Amino acid sequence: MNFQRGRGREEPEINLIPMIDVLLVIIIFLMLTTTYSKFSGLEINLPTADAAQQKEQPNEIDVAVTASGQVLVNKSPVGSADVSGISEALQKAAGGRNDPVIVINADAKATHQKVVDVMQAAQSAGYPHISFATQSAN
Repeated sequence: MNFQRGRGREEPEINLIPMIDVLLVIIIFLMLTTTYSKFSGLEINLPTADAAQQKEQPNEIDVAVTASGQVLVNKSPVGSADVSGISEALQKAAGGRNDPVIVINADAKATHQKVVDVMQAAQSAGYPHISFATQSAN
């Protein structure tokens, strides 16, 4: 005996709208709680090591920083290795040249602080053009 003659069989259905609502709330929550960090630092354009070696320009001052922390300006040691001493040595090396380029040759094991000291000395001496020398991987 079939007691459900007039009734049709109902298909079960899954309602997706509540699930979409929950997913949107989760996405909004994640967007609001995520922190976006911007790392600040120095923007330095390093020369590529692949390029052929260029000949020396007469308007360059060569500054070498050794692994032990000694600073040499045009291959002569600087008396005091603080920022003011390096700045004075850079001004002497520049002589009367206008706006020389400071080329920093730092040893791979030199401390960052010494390189930053050379950069600060160049800035205080009024020489904004700084370049870093590299050596090829060959």
